Amino acid sequence: SALLANGVHLVGRSFKYHRPRGFLSAGAEEPNALVEIKRDSARRTPNVRATVQELYDGLTAQSQNRWPSLAFDVSALGDVASPLLSAGFYYKTFM
Repeated sequence: SALLANGVHLVGRSFKYHRPRGFLSAGAEEPNALVEIKRDSARRTPNVRATVQELYDGLTAQSQNRWPSLAFDVSALGDVASPLLSAGFYYKTFM
């Protein structure tokens, strides 16, 4: 709720195709809002669901599956070719 209250709607990218992901629900079953919690330089906890993380002063949460930033992900450039690929396209035939 803190992210939505501050206007944050893009919370992550899909693992395989790096497509943008937003909030789907507000409960513990949220599949899209996975973040990495940084406690200090040595302690990090990946894949924490943002909807169940308790807020505290100094909390640092970062999105995952993106480089260099969440707004512009280099790996998401594959979306340019998505109109050419049908839903049943077998991309493994080209490997």
